[in-house]
Amino acid sequence: MTGHVLVLNQDYCALTVTSVQRATILILLQKAELVVSESGRFVRSPSRHVPWPSIVRLKIYVRVPYKKIMLTRKNIMRRDRHQCQYCGSHERLTIDHIIPKSRGGRDTWENLVAACVPCNNRKGNYTPAEARMNLSRKPFRPSYVMYIRDFVGSMNDTWKPYLFLS
Repeated sequence: MTGHVLVLNQDYCALTVTSVQRATILILLQKAELVVSESGRFVRSPSRHVPWPSIVRLKIYVRVPYKKIMLTRKNIMRRDRHQCQYCGSHERLTIDHIIPKSRGGRDTWENLVAACVPCNNRKGNYTPAEARMNLSRKPFRPSYVMYIRDFVGSMNDTWKPYLFLS
């Protein structure tokens, strides 16, 4: 039972992504209801067969505190698609401070980008403007929905309306 299932809160807001097995258990325990299933596929047992879930909705509203993506090296690389933000290379990546720490640059989403080692060394202790290096795109704080989308990789088209991507 491999695959991913989008879990919605009672108000149809995206909460998380879970396994088909976990989603089926939530349905069987009547903690969630099936919103969208994959046609022609079923989860079978000796006594039951349940439609293969693609999207489930919890029956009880789960209050979730503000979903904040942690500032980590892995998440910066994921946001920048494992690509140097100066030259586009995918080789030997590291993290670069746009405004260097020695000049008061902080560890924030807006000041950190993925950069290959040659570009990072070339930029050195300068700002991109001083080093005459342009960023391919402005760094930003990723949203929780973006994190869900990137976690799954290839996403089912039925998820897009619930992730506000349609």
